[in-house]
Amino acid sequence: MGISILLRTESLEVLARVDDERNILHRLLPEEGSGSLLAGIDWYGDAVFNRLQMDQFLSEWEALSRKTSDPEDVALIDGIKQLALRCQSEPHLYLSFIGD
Repeated sequence: MGISILLRTESLEVLARVDDERNILHRLLPEEGSGSLLAGIDWYGDAVFNRLQMDQFLSEWEALSRKTSDPEDVALIDGIKQLALRCQSEPHLYLSFIGD
């Protein structure tokens, strides 16, 4: 099973969800220790990003999106971007990557 990406409130209510069932992100995300914010996404644990991190997250996400043109990859990347944009625009929301 792959990573689940959730847009959640402070009380952990799930507002939206995208699942990476094919582990697409595993081959696209930067390696741990690269200094990238996205490198903090843990395949077996959780990573949570807040609104203040969204500018950097979206900048790095845009660079990640240029790594592939496969339609399934692009659909997943765009779905996660939409969650990140909502997290950026509304207070008290969190973008959570839940590993298996």
